[in-house]
Amino acid sequence: MGDKSPKAKERQKKQDTAEKNQKKAAATAKASPAPAAPAKKGK
Repeated sequence: MGDKSPKAKERQKKQDTAEKNQKKAAATAKASPAPAAPAKKGK
């Protein structure tokens, strides 16, 4: 019943988006390490 409420759908959509963003960020991090890290090491 609560599954069909707009709030539930909204929450699910937000979770889905967050998950996708996390996966994309993880993939990007794997592909190329954060540029900020080496810069900090240099200083």
